Amino acid sequence: MTDVEIHLNPAAKPLVPTAGFAAESRVPQDTHRTLPGYRPTAVHSCPGLADRLGVRAVLVKDESERLGLPSFKILGASWAALTTVQAAWGANTNGPLSVESVRSSIGSTDGRGLVAATDGNHGRGVARVAAMLGLDSTILVPAGTAQARIDAIASEGASVDVVDGTYDDAIAASARLADNDHLVVSDTSWEGYSAAPRAVVEGYSTLFYEIDDVIDAHGLPRPDVVALQAGVGAFAASGLRHYRDGRPNPPRTVVVEPASANCLMASARAGGLTLVPGPHPSSMAGLNCGMPSELVWPVLAAGTDVFVGIADSYAEDAMRALADEGIVAGESGAAGLGGLLALAERGTRKERAHAGLDPDACVLLVNTEGATDPSNYERVVGRPATDVATALEPH
Repeated sequence: MTDVEIHLNPAAKPLVPTAGFAAESRVPQDTHRTLPGYRPTAVHSCPGLADRLGVRAVLVKDESERLGLPSFKILGASWAALTTVQAAWGANTNGPLSVESVRSSIGSTDGRGLVAATDGNHGRGVARVAAMLGLDSTILVPAGTAQARIDAIASEGASVDVVDGTYDDAIAASARLADNDHLVVSDTSWEGYSAAPRAVVEGYSTLFYEIDDVIDAHGLPRPDVVALQAGVGAFAASGLRHYRDGRPNPPRTVVVEPASANCLMASARAGGLTLVPGPHPSSMAGLNCGMPSELVWPVLAAGTDVFVGIADSYAEDAMRALADEGIVAGESGAAGLGGLLALAERGTRKERAHAGLDPDACVLLVNTEGATDPSNYERVVGRPATDVATALEPH
């Protein structure tokens, strides 16, 4: 394994496949608006990052705090959990879904619960929604998960089980727990299981619509380059569905993974779903996935211009660079920037051009998490997250 791997995708297209998905819409956002504490997260202009990447502008969508949790994942987890519970146990209702409408629709919650496998953020989101609905939750995590992440999930009232294996092993174990009273809410799909993962992708669309709204309201440049970090590919697929929708002159897209768990790049090179066996030791815990989601792989295969695999050192460099801008980003949250730094510093002229990194470009990054492992954050950045966060003026 090298510390940087770059793959230019000759199969990229301006319109991603739509099979398996309804048309993108703001329906999930309507439900998110009903959740306690909903507000759009900030978009920041970061001229220091633009200088470092050699581009005109960098916009960072900051998901370090979303609905009281340190990650965007609650957007997918909430929409998927609510639609899954309503479909399995609920009566027909009119109007948008909400916690209140679903809870009143399902009646008794005795003995019922939600199950999810996670590297941290998705599972905590599922546990939070389960508690809102009065349901139990069982969250499975792979061996080696940071204790801080386990404690955070448990704080939502979940039972946390550590699986002796990788994230993919935890996924398999979660599937075995499904029965009439225990619904699996996963962000990855497998044969015969796609409804909840589809809803996760749809739920993430809220953050991209929020970006559109900020750009329109403030006259900001539209992105020429969109960097999306990826594990199984659900978040990246949501972004690709949004930006590769057939519009003229779509932005260039860069998908970033840990070099030690680059299952999407491996699949692109092989021309089909490919397993990258563990162990996956990267500190980018939320991206340590060995197999792409079957549901979203066609979207990734058609919508990604450049795949980049990076060592932890690039994510850590990006964490420090974002901290210098007053933005708290965890290891996975900073990975998108880490991939672009790797391209800018290690890519060939052809690779940089293919990614759209030129002096006139506007780059969009999404900081997908805050400091979910506070001790590692302080080790990497050199100061605690509380000393980094500043009162930035968002757009």
